[in-house]
Amino acid sequence: MINQILVEESVLGWEELELEIVRDQSGKMITVCFIENVDAVGVHTGDSFCTAPMLTISKETQLRLQDFAYRIVESVGVIGGTNVQFAHDPKTGRVVVIEINPRTSRSSALASKATGFPIALISAMLACGL
Repeated sequence: MINQILVEESVLGWEELELEIVRDQSGKMITVCFIENVDAVGVHTGDSFCTAPMLTISKETQLRLQDFAYRIVESVGVIGGTNVQFAHDPKTGRVVVIEINPRTSRSSALASKATGFPIALISAMLACGL
């Protein structure tokens, strides 16, 4: 299996959308930030133009993404910050999970700066049992 990949489905032209979630030990969660990557899926968030909050994504879609993200974070059992990245097909509304970072990430820094919420600090405090 050297130099081989399996492509099950293309997400070419889909939108990349991210949520920054923080969860405490008792399972309470907040969405710190909704991030919309202006560039299509495939351009790394660190290189992509992003908006926070999402500007062109409907409130209904944002609520769906939040529900999915909460269920993911709950099932993984993360305490602290988690970045959940989705691909969204604007034509059909279909959503797939691209990646989950059960830690603070570069996107977390963007979300912290955009909102003023100190994700890394709060995550560290939660990890210490506070």
